[in-house]
Amino acid sequence: MTHASQAIPLNDEAIFDAMPMEEGGQFANHATPLIRNCWYVCARRDEVGRTPISRRLLDTDVVMYRTQSGQPVAMHNRCPHRAFPLVKGRVEGDRLVCGYHGMEFEPDGLCAHLPAVSHVPANACVQTYPIADRGPLTWIWMGDPNLADEALIPELPWLASSEWGTVTGDFHIKADYVSMHENLIDQTHFPFLHPGTVGTPEYARASMEASTEGNQVAITRRLDNAPPPGIYGKPADIMHKNVDRTSEARFASPAVHTAHAKIFDTQPDAGKPSVYGYYITHCFTPESNHSIHYWWFNSRDYRIDDTDTDDFLREASTQAYYEDVEALEWIMDVVLSDKEAQQFELSFAPDKPGLMARRIMHRLAMAERG
Repeated sequence: MTHASQAIPLNDEAIFDAMPMEEGGQFANHATPLIRNCWYVCARRDEVGRTPISRRLLDTDVVMYRTQSGQPVAMHNRCPHRAFPLVKGRVEGDRLVCGYHGMEFEPDGLCAHLPAVSHVPANACVQTYPIADRGPLTWIWMGDPNLADEALIPELPWLASSEWGTVTGDFHIKADYVSMHENLIDQTHFPFLHPGTVGTPEYARASMEASTEGNQVAITRRLDNAPPPGIYGKPADIMHKNVDRTSEARFASPAVHTAHAKIFDTQPDAGKPSVYGYYITHCFTPESNHSIHYWWFNSRDYRIDDTDTDDFLREASTQAYYEDVEALEWIMDVVLSDKEAQQFELSFAPDKPGLMARRIMHRLAMAERG
């Protein structure tokens, strides 16, 4: 059972903190060891097929393919014989065959056949990783396999629901996943980094509350009688109106951030809805401490089969998230290349949700190190 902490109002602009950079204030940063005991997205479900593919995940090169029955398989992308990349081999039946000397590995990683010798030694095996499909995504567990409970895979039912229309995209980012989490849960940057899509001046000034729920952080915000942001108002054709707006943003796990927004039109035009719902889903997996695989989804509960709405939301979302990508890569470049040591990091009241998430990530990372 999880318990929510007392909600914290975040509209006191006078509150700030100076966090010592050398200590990190017990908050995760770009140098914190990667959290391994977590389900991460390793691919879109339709990427993994009978032809092997590889992806570097948490500083480990992984090869993936599907068995004849359609079950996904994930292995270390390195033959134990002479380190040949297994992705350069082929799939025969359910086995992955090394393209260098023909060693055949079963889905559990054990070598079943070695053409050059009659007896396969017991230590001829490849490390495998728990892997599972959920909706349009395939997830992997890179930590202790004994802890890989599939019930811990984040629930994202709207991605596979016929009641939601979804557009999606992805990026490869030269930044750290801690900063990505802090960026997504920090809504005060919206009007400045995303003025044409998700940001409005009124929304930046709206009060919000933050709470922790187990290892999750949630922030809620309400704004009444204000113009909608373009990314919501334009496809709904309500830019000429003031609307009420609620949102919840959530640090769901080290691998997932979600946002649920509702737009309330108190005087809807004939034949139009009075409430417009959105789910924004961000899934990202650290490739390393300084790079990320990032998949995003924008889901809506109206005009779900309208291709023009799809096109608009795909373009607007891509623009907004690319603005985040650029900002985080610029920050990473400064952090890694600036030789002038920064003595402390300023944090203000609206930064508290991000600091809550960073504290959780620090605790999880340190717990894995014993």
